[in-house]
Amino acid sequence: MFRRAAVKSHHLRRLYSQALQAERVSRTFRGRPLVVASSTVVAAGLLWYSTDNTVHNDADNAPAAEAAILKAREDLSTGVTEDGNITAVVWGSNKSNLISPQAPGVERVQLPSAGNWLQGVALRDLALHESHAACVDARGDVYQWGDGFFGSSPASSSDAREPKLTLRGKNIISLQLTDSRVFALSASGKVYVFAANSTAQKLPTAKPTPSSTPWWGTGWVWGEEEAAIDFTEITPQHKFAWGEKFVSISAGRDHLLALTSTGRTFSHPINKNANSHGQLGYRKFDIPAPPSSTLITSPPRLAVELLPKSIVDPFAKASPFSRAAVPTVAPTVSDNLQSINDQHIRFSDSFIEIPSLKGINVTQVAAGNRSSYVNTDVGRVLGWGANEFGQIGLGGNVTLDTITVPTEIVLSRNIPASMRTKCLHIYTGGDLTCFVAERTGHEALTFVDVLTCGNGQWGGLGNNLFSNAQGNLVRARNISGRREYNEQTQALMPILPHAISVSPTGHVLLTLDTQSHAGVGGAGRDLVVWGLNHDYQLGTGRRTSLAVPTTLEKADGSRFMLTRRTSPVKDLAGKLWKKNVEVEQCAVAGYGNSVVYWRIV
Repeated sequence: MFRRAAVKSHHLRRLYSQALQAERVSRTFRGRPLVVASSTVVAAGLLWYSTDNTVHNDADNAPAAEAAILKAREDLSTGVTEDGNITAVVWGSNKSNLISPQAPGVERVQLPSAGNWLQGVALRDLALHESHAACVDARGDVYQWGDGFFGSSPASSSDAREPKLTLRGKNIISLQLTDSRVFALSASGKVYVFAANSTAQKLPTAKPTPSSTPWWGTGWVWGEEEAAIDFTEITPQHKFAWGEKFVSISAGRDHLLALTSTGRTFSHPINKNANSHGQLGYRKFDIPAPPSSTLITSPPRLAVELLPKSIVDPFAKASPFSRAAVPTVAPTVSDNLQSINDQHIRFSDSFIEIPSLKGINVTQVAAGNRSSYVNTDVGRVLGWGANEFGQIGLGGNVTLDTITVPTEIVLSRNIPASMRTKCLHIYTGGDLTCFVAERTGHEALTFVDVLTCGNGQWGGLGNNLFSNAQGNLVRARNISGRREYNEQTQALMPILPHAISVSPTGHVLLTLDTQSHAGVGGAGRDLVVWGLNHDYQLGTGRRTSLAVPTTLEKADGSRFMLTRRTSPVKDLAGKLWKKNVEVEQCAVAGYGNSVVYWRIV
């Protein structure tokens, strides 16, 4: 009898504890709306919340910011909200408030989420740097944001960190970013430069608004107006021929490459390190003399010389046994350049044609971190600059860490001599390079390979290996040599990469052109990811880096595809620009983050 009473008492205590726990849960969720969702959505939500529940003591508005991000998560397979508006999709690091400026305090977004600050907006271009970003809206105006632009002081409201209009009225079509500057190419072929920090953009006292074009110029034809920030135009050292203009630009860490409509290649020194590895293509040039200069030339110019480090000190990396006891190393810059501030936007004001490329018709320029590449009209590639990771792609036998002269990169190495190889495009970022090569055999069969080289420490080579130096070109797996059935020709055709974005920090986003041959009802273009993933920049929801290109999937297991459609487009000021605009999704790999935005076709 006593044993039965003890068991009954035990059951009563357990029921009481369960009731007490249920009461606590009831108090916790009292007043909250209940949402009935499918098991897939619930699982995805739990995965996101369980991996992103970091709370900081000094971030009072962090829970509200995380709630905003969670609320913004919808079915983003097409980048369209429930009410039919187009929206950007973002994921990865948000330490500098680049991918989610409307929610400061959120350090990272682990799964693809809606970027409401770009809802209903289609852009001409978008560029991401480490701590600042910029974009061009439908009207050709430039907006900037990020902690590197606003400064490190906390924002008073969530709107204070959203994109701010800086350069307006110049009809900009593309952007390139460096640590301290923004380079903008206009539709008229002019290249403008202005500071990446808002404080440095202020006009000097009593200085009028800068004018880049006189009233008799052609700026009015392209819809260019005056701007309200301090900027300047970078002009060619010699006048162009009639109708010639710049058509593309590409920025490295310290140098800028530019291509003209006639196939000529120019470069521009951004600072004193512009030729540290010979990436500039020349050594001697001139810059505007400082106001204190006593030169009598008009306008005063200062002749300078930048020497690559490998030429100044060839034995810099040699053992002490191979060099003198007290080596005398010459400076890499001219003596008259030591006291000049190279962080100012007017450090150098001109483009100089690369002497060794004169007479070579170039169709594309690409700048790596400290390297330069060009693709010619016949599909042959030249590269020069830093090569310590093999990023030039000259082969394993070339152990030089600096290539000072444009040298041909052989893309047909390790394939049968009967196959012809032609480079279609070059993509580079940091110390990693990708070449899209078309190969045609004697049987008229065409294949397209993605060849990679350089620093693959985090798997960016795509060959299932983690190698920090790769001089031999390797084929990226799963995306090289792929073919699909073409409805129009009723034959197998190669699948070409539509676009590749290489992050300076080691991850790659590739868009396969799986829509052009699909015929009517094609779903879109597959998004393939690989490389570094420590900040969830691959969008998989995990932090595991991938050494093999992998198709990004949604929560339900289906493929994440980028689409094309017609939609009304607003500018970043919120005003309607045009209706029925043809737009397509474009993927950009930043510093530890990724953005898929809608670009005007």
